[in-house]
Order: sequence, then structure tokens, then C-alpha cells
Amino acid sequence: MTIYQIFTRLFGNQNMTFTPHGTMEENGVGKMNDITTTVLNRIHDMGFTHVWFTGIVRHATTTDYSTYGIPRQHPAIVKGRAGSPYAITDYYDVDPDLAVQVPKRMDEFEALVKRTHEAGMKVIVDFVPNHVARQYHSICKPKGVRDLGEKDDVNKHFDIHNNFYYCPSYPFEPAIDLCKDASEPYREYPAKCTGNDCFNASPSANDWYETVKLNYSIDYTDAGGRSEHFDPMPDTWRQMTDILLFWASKGVDGFRCDMAEMVPTAFWQYAIGKLKATYPNVIIIGEVYNPSLYRAYIASGFDYLYDKVGMYDCLRDIVCGMRPAHHITRQWQSVDDILPKMLYFLENHDEQRIASDFFCGSAERALPAFMVCAWLHTNPVMVYAGQEFGERGMDAEGFSGLDGRTTIFDYWAVKSVIEGYYQRRKMDNHSKTLSETYRQILNLRNLPAIAHGQFFDLMYANSQHSALFNPDEQYVFLRKSAEQILLIVVNFSPNQQTVHVNIPEHAFNYLQMSQGNCKAIDLITNKEQTVAWQADRPFVTQVMGYGGKIYEIKRHEV
Repeated sequence: MTIYQIFTRLFGNQNMTFTPHGTMEENGVGKMNDITTTVLNRIHDMGFTHVWFTGIVRHATTTDYSTYGIPRQHPAIVKGRAGSPYAITDYYDVDPDLAVQVPKRMDEFEALVKRTHEAGMKVIVDFVPNHVARQYHSICKPKGVRDLGEKDDVNKHFDIHNNFYYCPSYPFEPAIDLCKDASEPYREYPAKCTGNDCFNASPSANDWYETVKLNYSIDYTDAGGRSEHFDPMPDTWRQMTDILLFWASKGVDGFRCDMAEMVPTAFWQYAIGKLKATYPNVIIIGEVYNPSLYRAYIASGFDYLYDKVGMYDCLRDIVCGMRPAHHITRQWQSVDDILPKMLYFLENHDEQRIASDFFCGSAERALPAFMVCAWLHTNPVMVYAGQEFGERGMDAEGFSGLDGRTTIFDYWAVKSVIEGYYQRRKMDNHSKTLSETYRQILNLRNLPAIAHGQFFDLMYANSQHSALFNPDEQYVFLRKSAEQILLIVVNFSPNQQTVHVNIPEHAFNYLQMSQGNCKAIDLITNKEQTVAWQADRPFVTQVMGYGGKIYEIKRHEV
């Protein structure tokens, strides 16, 4: 599984006005219809199997759609002009920003799903289970569905029948001035508790003050600090499960579940069980940052989990010269029993762009890290749109500020994406070369040895520093299937290196490989050479700076 993440609001926007804090009218906005069959075919040809369309569900925004019967959101509780795609205002609706014809926004989404399927890929959307926008109100909920909070007892901080948590007798008074863009202050009484487990009426600027925490029947402030009340089944469980079923009925093939670890595993076990009973092939990806919880969330039904604090942090540090390359071994070993379920990535909407000054300033420096992500194991890998073109993320868009990230709060355009998909004649040679390298790396994931083969880490046999191998800068491993043997060498150094790789006797025995003279085919350049493939002689190769080699070893003697 190879995922391409598209921030839908930005992706197809060709308006290059770039006004900081600009309105939709000033800066434009991308539409679902911009993601045409031609664009989707190009994404598929890059090697992607799934597209994650981020920001599909209607969320809080300062743009006024009241003429279409869509409730306005108070600007004081919207981050940026466009708003956060994780401050949901209606779980059953599509973001009107994304539609050419607002009344037909769901039809346009279903057409996008159809186009994506016809291009040979599957569709992933966000499921945001932990919190909603402060002014959540569904106008598109199916008949018979009760709105979240509609029958809550607001005089109780916690009640097993409530959908939200409250601060009885206290108004919402955030410790931040929210009135500078509003003609009148936002009023909420009693205050609802904030999405990042802030259970008082005065969230700070660093809290998710624009959101409200959903109640899955955990009392976080009782005498014991946290108590669970799951019998009888909480109303929130049923409502959120119905939302998953609704989107699956629209043809959605998978869900990326935002902040999944803030929602109890018992709910996930129930909801995923219900979902897969009707849609058995739907995949569920969880955003879980606490490694001690990984196995519990996998046991509750998740197909894949983010490997952010593990492999992402490790590879980022190696790219930036803060850790040695051999730490990759330590990292995969820490999740060895669940490794196929760990989702690898180097960029997403939350993280800084590789080429930004806040990461390493060069997209090429991370190519060996991406080769590790793509080729290390059978687990999924994800690319964020623009990564393959070297997007720098160095715009000061407005609310987002200059932080090395591509904004999720502002109306903006991503120049590298527009040139890569809509104005290719304007692409520079750097972006063309980089995207072709990404295409090669991703398509090599279809090789049998990578798609479903065994993995063997060679670092324990190449752990000594020498002029011929530096475990701080090089990483080497084998992949093998019944029909194929691959040797992979990556070089995190900026300099070309002559590398001597030891293949231990144990590797030959474990992978059932024969020894002797063999052909080694460099699958990136298609150059062949005769090599000694045996335990008592090193495999010698030259690897470019910030590069890698993937050799297919032909087992018959020559």
C-alpha cells in the first residue's frame, strides 16, 4: 500500500496571488473537480495505490455560505480564514469550499471517488473522532439521526448520556484575545471542554480552543482521575460508528483516524467490528503517538498505525546528522512483532517539509531515508503532495506563519504542486529529476522481494567503522522472495562512497541463498556486473552521496 496525501483545498488551486491572511476570493481555493482523470492517472503512474483526500468533511471556516443554508461560524473560533479541517461542523457534509456547485457538493465528492477508482486507486478520507468545532451543527444528517449534544444535560460536567463535557456555571473565556476579527464576541454558556483534554473554561492559545471534546463515557476528573462507563453502551459510540458507515457507503475505501489514541480502544473494537462486518475490505489507519499503546490499538482493529515517534523521528535525525544510520536497526526492532502494520512517512500536513530551512533545506538529502521507508519492509508508505517536487513550505501564509509547513488553516496555493500537475512546462529541472527519482523508488515497491519478501538487516555484520564502511552513514539490508534476491545499500553521506558490504553465513542459511559468482543488476541504472556472492568476500559497490543502490542478485552462476 502506497498512499498519496492530497490537501484537497490547496491541491488544484492555480491562483498565485499569495496574499497573507487572504480570503477565498483573494487567494482562490482548489476544487474536487480540479483533480481530474489526467491528474489521477499521473498519481497512479508514480506508483501510488491509495489517495488520502484530506479535509473533505465540512469544517469551520470564516467564508460565508449562509445563502446555501450552511450555518456561519463565528470567526473568533476559527483558526485562519479557511479554518482547520479537524474542526468538524457536520460529519455528514462535504466542505463547500471544495465544490464548484455548492448544492451538489456531495455529488462532486462521489464523482471524485469514482474517478479515483477508475484510475486504479482507492480512496482514504479523514475520520475525526475525538473533537468537533465549537459550533457543530449538522444540516445533512440522515433522517432519524439526533445531532451531537442535542439532548445533553449541560448542567453536568460529565454524564454517560452526554456527547460533550461541560464546565457548569462557567462561560467560555479563553486565555487569548479572540475578538480582533469579530464584530462581537463569541459567547458560549456553559463552556464546553476543549478537544485536547482541556477540562476548564479557559483554554490557552496552545490549546485546541476552536474544538470541543467528544464524550466516549470516560470521566477524566473523578476522584480517581479517570473512570470508564461503557455499560450501557454510550450514545456517542453509536453516533460515531454510524458516521463511519455513512462514508463507507459513499465508496470510501479507508479512514485515517485523527488522534485515535485520545479515544478508548473499547470504542474502536466496537466501531471497527461493526464497520468491517458490512465493509470487510475497508482499511483503518490510526494516528497514535505513544508506542506503549501501539499493540492495544492494533488489537482493537486498526490495520495500520503512524510510525511517527519511531521511524519518522529516527530518519529525520539521521538526515539532519543528529543520529547514526545504524539506529534504524534499533527502531525497527522495537516494533518487530507489528512492523507490517507501521505506516512510514517523511512528510504529512502536520510535519515540516524536508526541503524547508526547519528540516534539512534539501529534498535530496532525504532520498536515502525515503529509500528506507519504501524498501525496508512490506508495510505501507505515504508521500505528501509536493514532497516529490521538493516543496519547501517556506511561505508565511497567514495564521500558519513561517514554520516550514504547508498551511492547513489558510487559503493558499502550492506552487510546486501546480507546476507538477497543471503547468508542467514551468517545472524546473530539479523538480523533474526529483519526481522521477520518487517515481523509480515507488515503482520498485512492486518487486516481489519488496512487496511480499523477507527482510534481513545486515548492520550487525557491518558494525565496525572503517574506510570501507561507516555504520553512522550507510545502512544495508537484504530483501528476498521465492523468485528474487535484493541487496540494498543507502548512503546518508553527502559524498560518494566505496562501500564494502559483508554478507554473513547466517544470512545465506536463513534466506536459503546459494553462494558463488553471480550477476548483480543495479535496478536503478540497469547496469550489470559479476560479483562474488559469498560469506568470506565483501560485496563492493560505489554509492553516490545522498543516494542508494538496489541490486538484484541473479542466483545462477555465470
